[in-house]
Amino acid sequence: MLRIQRTLEERYTTASTDDLRQMVADAKTALGERLLILGHHYQHDDVMAFADARGDSFGLSRIAADRRDAEFIVFCGVHFMAESADVLTGPHQRVVLPDLNAGCSMADMADIEAVEDAWEALASVTDIDRVLPITYMNSAANLKAFVGRHGGAVCTSSNARAVLTWALLDQVDGRTRADKVLFFPDQHLGRNTGFDLGFTEAQMSLYNPRFELGGLDAAAVDDSALLLWKGHCSVHQRFRPEHVADFRVRNPDGLVLVHPECAHDVVVLGDVVGSTDAIIKAVEAAPSGTALGIATEVHLVNRLANEHPDKTIECLDPLVCPCATMARIDLPHLAWVLESLVDGRVPNQITVDADTASWAKVALERMLQIS
Repeated sequence: MLRIQRTLEERYTTASTDDLRQMVADAKTALGERLLILGHHYQHDDVMAFADARGDSFGLSRIAADRRDAEFIVFCGVHFMAESADVLTGPHQRVVLPDLNAGCSMADMADIEAVEDAWEALASVTDIDRVLPITYMNSAANLKAFVGRHGGAVCTSSNARAVLTWALLDQVDGRTRADKVLFFPDQHLGRNTGFDLGFTEAQMSLYNPRFELGGLDAAAVDDSALLLWKGHCSVHQRFRPEHVADFRVRNPDGLVLVHPECAHDVVVLGDVVGSTDAIIKAVEAAPSGTALGIATEVHLVNRLANEHPDKTIECLDPLVCPCATMARIDLPHLAWVLESLVDGRVPNQITVDADTASWAKVALERMLQIS
């Protein structure tokens, strides 16, 4: 998705870190209770220092919705997160993304045109009324709206098991809600959850939107309970079994914590598999002196290491690749956005049209009812 971010003025690009911190602090003071700054777990520490709340994407959006007094929601995250916040907040609240180029490569791997084409292709070979679309939270608002219109639900890495159980296993009037699920955009979360629920590899097929019918034939579609969109997180896909093996050689009594966006051959090696919040709780619960190898984004891992100096905490990826798009949110952009708000301008406002927002909210509320 093309997003154009204006070039910052020189006063922001050449300012020292201390000067930028002062700009942000002064603007926060001036805006007072009108402002709420949200910081996703993967943000840089110098940005997180100014966050009024930290968390995962959906958790932060719910915080924004609960803060009805905050006129300006500055979301230090990526585009789909700001969209979700706009869907859930009131009409008097304005959601701002400090850098419009802060997108999500995974979310961009599934766009509305490709998903609509896939739905039409599936309808030509199977009973589409027995297919439910499930989208990961890491997706655009128009995909959440598509899911809402077609009876499906959103899921997070925390509740994917509950959502897929609702779709494929729970009985309603003697039968399941669906025979199969189209799960997008992250194949790994879908596959890992599918295995966790007892589905076999033969019951899960990779749907590649670049090919006709996802590269499948009608028989493969018919045999599949889970049609997994060919998408992935560029950070979590980097982790490999050899990274786990190396950590265990060096730390035979250590714990391996893995995010479910990692490939299945890594997930099966983890002692704890879970969302960012689950990983944080596992670190907090580990006894002093524990060595922990973590397969998730390096800024969160480093923050946990700094906050728990009594434990040995390291990122399992030796090249410690950060989330490059998340990293676009920095002090210069945060200072520019806040000073603009002080001056009465609202730059980079993220808005979702009313129809899309209404259906996206249906999918989100359905998720909440399930989990």
